[in-house]
Amino acid sequence: MAQDDGRSDTGLIPHLTVRDGNAAEAIEFYARAFGATETGRHMAEDGKRIMHAHLNVNGASLMLNDDFPEMRGGGEAHPPAGCTLHLQVDDADRWWDRAIEAGAIVRFPLDDQFWGDRYGQVDDPFGFTWSIGCPSKT
Repeated sequence: MAQDDGRSDTGLIPHLTVRDGNAAEAIEFYARAFGATETGRHMAEDGKRIMHAHLNVNGASLMLNDDFPEMRGGGEAHPPAGCTLHLQVDDADRWWDRAIEAGAIVRFPLDDQFWGDRYGQVDDPFGFTWSIGCPSKT
């Protein structure tokens, strides 16, 4: 059953926790780097941290929030062993250039790959890795 905003009630949606109260900055970065649009934001009771935000990136949902150490028993958050958010796009070079211009750092240079895609990876300023790819034009 579809919700009023057109999103599906099923599927898989990445949900990022952004450290150091930087969720609002991450939303701004994702808008500049990946063309994200914000569809909702709910602030915590402190009025400073984002409890929940919902973005649309390249036709898909992405949720994020600020870190709330008090909700996980305090202490340091444990980073995952690894995770890459993949953007399958219409023009990898255009998306790549926009991400780099916004401040993303090259992890794996964009190039034509043996499997037939033009593909590369960048790190965002918040510690997340993004891959960008499309079918090679050659």
